[in-house]
Amino acid sequence: MQNQIETLSEVPTCPHLLTLFLDFNQELEMIADGFFQLMPSLKVLKMSNCWNLKLPVGMSELGSSLKFLDISENTITELPEELKKLVNLKCLNLRWTQHLNKIPRQLISNSSRLGVLRMFATGYGYFHEAPEDSVLFGGGEVLIQELLGLKYLEVLELTLGSYHALQILLSSNKLKSCIRSLFLRLVGDTASIIDATAFADLNHLNELWIDNGIELEELKIDYTEIVRKRREPFVFRSLHHVIIRSCQKLKDTTFLVFAPNLNSLDLDRCDAMEEIISFGKFAETPEMMGHISHFENLQILHLSQLPALKSIYWKPLPFTHLKEMAVRGCDQLRKLPLDSNSATERKFVIRGYILWWNRLQWEDEATQIAFRSCFQPDS
Repeated sequence: MQNQIETLSEVPTCPHLLTLFLDFNQELEMIADGFFQLMPSLKVLKMSNCWNLKLPVGMSELGSSLKFLDISENTITELPEELKKLVNLKCLNLRWTQHLNKIPRQLISNSSRLGVLRMFATGYGYFHEAPEDSVLFGGGEVLIQELLGLKYLEVLELTLGSYHALQILLSSNKLKSCIRSLFLRLVGDTASIIDATAFADLNHLNELWIDNGIELEELKIDYTEIVRKRREPFVFRSLHHVIIRSCQKLKDTTFLVFAPNLNSLDLDRCDAMEEIISFGKFAETPEMMGHISHFENLQILHLSQLPALKSIYWKPLPFTHLKEMAVRGCDQLRKLPLDSNSATERKFVIRGYILWWNRLQWEDEATQIAFRSCFQPDS
């Protein structure tokens, strides 16, 4: 790992080799097609962060032995048909293979023993260019149909290209129980409202990314429906990381008050967003007030290019665990939800442009003085 290897042109004889790590060989471009030919016992193969690598056809030689394959964070554009022979795979990691848009049909379903499948941000850069013979075609609906046949699946990270594909996913109790990370690439999608109440059944959802929802206006949550079904309000207990980008019509992210363990929130290029948490939505259902999470576990808050943003929260928050708040391109945000009781030890950093900082309004002079040392201006 972490060498300057450019080619692996020889065919080594390694009859007893069980594990091979080639990670972070970023100069590696070519592995000979016969490279794996004499590795009949290989069970674990990792080739993540080999940015220029083209997968060798000869990987199919590992069909009967290979159990774990990690080719995450690569620039590969397609998986070869020959990988259908890897029928004994138990774990396949394709995270952040953002250029990958061709995964042959039946390749994943052929690996009938798969227990872990990681496809977070897989193909997201070229999702809507996926050919018809790829499981990513149609926003991922074909992929979901293949996943339904994997009876040993336990851990699933998924990228989908439409809200309709998401609805199909949410109709399967089996798949809902497996989901750990979800990336929604909604470019071209016409959905203006996403029912975030449906996420309540994703009990293990840890990571949510919503990208390019051009028509998305609201992430709606039906509080009364949640209480009726669950008898408790914190429905996103496992949700730790949320990123929402380029959703130009989205006005708020109020549903996040039901995520008590949220660690990081990144909002970027949402032109219409006026509030992170909407006070008006609570005024409509006052019974919610006693049940909400006040970002108690938030560690990272990044707000970027939100030109209409005026409020993060309507009153000061304690921010017990906050480490960093970064605010850029949010010129209408004139007040932070801070007072003299916020993060008493004041260990966190506030980053932003000095012109924005100088325009901020404070609860009182003592609060302004207290947080002055936290500010680190962008150059």
